[in-house]
Amino acid sequence: MFQPHKALIKKCIRRDPTAQKELYQRFSPALMAVCYRYARDRDGAEDMLQEGFIKIFQKLEKYNFKGSLEGWMRRIMVNTAIDILRKNKHQQKETDIEDAYGEEVSDDAIDSLELEYLFNLIQQLPQGYRMVFNMYAVEGYSHKEIGEKLGISESTSRSQYTRARSLLKKRIYEDNLETKLYRDAI
Repeated sequence: MFQPHKALIKKCIRRDPTAQKELYQRFSPALMAVCYRYARDRDGAEDMLQEGFIKIFQKLEKYNFKGSLEGWMRRIMVNTAIDILRKNKHQQKETDIEDAYGEEVSDDAIDSLELEYLFNLIQQLPQGYRMVFNMYAVEGYSHKEIGEKLGISESTSRSQYTRARSLLKKRIYEDNLETKLYRDAI
């Protein structure tokens, strides 16, 4: 079976700067999107991307051409993001969300949101909830895998995911209520 990236990867393994630049340019937009889901801001996402590509170039010899290259790279980016967030955990301010269990918002409301709006809401989640939400809902990790990667129990992963969803639902409800009140005032 023909591997479209095989020649490029072999050149990257030989540390060919032109090939490394091409690999970076080809995959950085998609991988930046992965990093941005975990970072608080663009600078943080760019730092994650750079560190992730360093790891990709270091581990490229281990890629066995089974499965998608982008998927393999995505896993490295997610792991890099987690490592960076874990290192910087003491700098992050966590938010108490016990009041997140309030108004009910249907699951269908989330489906109808514009992607950018939902992305912005996810970015506002506390770091732990954001990581679990992204890993489970976006990346497709199981709660068991999330627990192993983050050093938390499977039940903690489930709990953080549930709380993240509840907080998102609450913020959606509040935004919709605010919009309705604004419209009623006009």
